[in-house]
Amino acid sequence: MKMNRLALACGAAMLGLSSIAAAEVSTNIGVTSNYIWRGLTQTGNTTALSGGFDWSGETGLYAGTWLSEAWDDYELDLYGGYAGEMGDFGYDVGLIYYTYSADAESNFLELAVGGSWQFLSAGLNYVVSAEDAVEVVEEDLYYYLGASFDLPQDFSLGVTVGFVEPDGDGDDDFEDYTHYQVDLSKAVGDFGDVTLSLSDTDLDDTDAAGEDSDMRFFLSWSKGF
Repeated sequence: MKMNRLALACGAAMLGLSSIAAAEVSTNIGVTSNYIWRGLTQTGNTTALSGGFDWSGETGLYAGTWLSEAWDDYELDLYGGYAGEMGDFGYDVGLIYYTYSADAESNFLELAVGGSWQFLSAGLNYVVSAEDAVEVVEEDLYYYLGASFDLPQDFSLGVTVGFVEPDGDGDDDFEDYTHYQVDLSKAVGDFGDVTLSLSDTDLDDTDAAGEDSDMRFFLSWSKGF
């Protein structure tokens, strides 16, 4: 699922015509050999196409949408919020609404708070509300730590450790777990970015959806416009 973002409506009314004129709109497309979200496959270990639109204003407000294949369905994320910087420290507060075209009972809303300092990042996601989804229920918690490093020849390296903590009222098979991911990316100019990723969890045999939770390698490509 895309970045942790969804609109803060209270600030939108304060945007003047000059801010709207200075706003930026961008699009993105991508494909991956395996859609992995928080260490778990969302496509049964098969490929997924994705794309989205983003709007950002000079005040720090932003909003966007992102669509991807997921299982035998389509996932549409609606998000936005407010992001800014104070010296070397960056911050981002917003909401994300995850929707599914064929299974509205799996829709859920998360509050997302993130921060960054130089090459380090951290964040927390909290499920504010959820429909009758089996794996995701209200008050589920996810938090993560990350680091990113620029390498020679337009390569970059990212490392993420995330922790999933269900509130205990959902499906009994959905347990606490930790996931780990390493991403090696290469910027190829007008052709976008290519990323080779390694993902693993500390789950024993299978994830909450019954999929093999062993270590996975997957390849992704993305491009922004």
